[in-house]
Amino acid sequence: MTHKVGPKGQVVIPKSIRDRLGIRPGDSVVFFEEQGGVRVERTEDIRRLGGILSDAPFDLTNELEEDRRRDREREEREIAERRLGPEAS
Repeated sequence: MTHKVGPKGQVVIPKSIRDRLGIRPGDSVVFFEEQGGVRVERTEDIRRLGGILSDAPFDLTNELEEDRRRDREREEREIAERRLGPEAS
């Protein structure tokens, strides 16, 4: 199948391919440059991924907050060391 690229660089994905890949209007696709050509793949819409970690055996929000707290403490120590020298720790 041959299609022309429009003035904005757009090209239509043929319906038969969209149907096989399950690509619908509003879906996201990703482009990869490969061996002088382009590969197009359907991506999961972020809205469809909502809640996939709801059954996780950990609280991701708390994990991220704790990680950020440790980072902040480390950064504050490094700032103090720069101001007062290594003996400030």
